[in-house]
Order: sequence, then C-alpha cells, then structure tokens
Amino acid sequence: MTTINEAGVQTIPLPSAAWDIGSFLQNATGTVQGWGGSLLILLGCVGLIWGAVVLILKLIASPQKEQQQAGWGKIALLVLVGGALFTGGFNIVQTVGSGGQQTIEELGGGSVIASTWN
Repeated sequence: MTTINEAGVQTIPLPSAAWDIGSFLQNATGTVQGWGGSLLILLGCVGLIWGAVVLILKLIASPQKEQQQAGWGKIALLVLVGGALFTGGFNIVQTVGSGGQQTIEELGGGSVIASTWN
C-alpha cells in the first residue's frame, strides 16, 4: 500500500529552458516580428478601409467639393498599400527590405576603379 508521502516523492521532469543570451535574442526576435506583423496588418486594414471611404466620398462629392477631396493618386496608394500590408503583414515588408539589401550589395560589390596618384 502506498502512502501519501511516498506518492509525493515522485518527480515530474520539468521542460528544459535555455537561459542564455542567444536563446533570449532568438525568442525576442520572433516575438517582436509577430507583434510587428500584427501591427502592420492592423494598419493595412485601417488604410484599406480609409481608402475605400475616401474613394466613395470623392465619387459622391459635388464638383465644388471635389477640389477639397483627396487626389486619385492618394486614394489609389491607400488602397494598394493598405491591401498589401493587410494581406502580407511583416512578410511583404521583409521581402521589400531584402530586395533593397540585394541592390545595396550589388552596388557595393561592383567593380571599383582604383586610381594611383603619381
């Protein structure tokens, strides 16, 4: 027969957690990317909705008030950028950033003409 004291002695293995700085930074990077992506999706949603509202207001505005409304280019950019951020979130910003990085590397890694001074 098992007593209560003997049953309490059994140990349950705890999950191992890495407490080094590298693991902390990896976890922090993932968390910040998740939060940032969610924020970008929210801003994209707001931009998409605001672009649609401004579009409708411009379409129903009288010719006198049409001059005071936002321009067609601004409306198009609101809808396009808002939709891209809403559907892509952090991934689309990361893709655009990596394209910029590639361009910088190509410009920096190109041929350098060295001249000698006599």
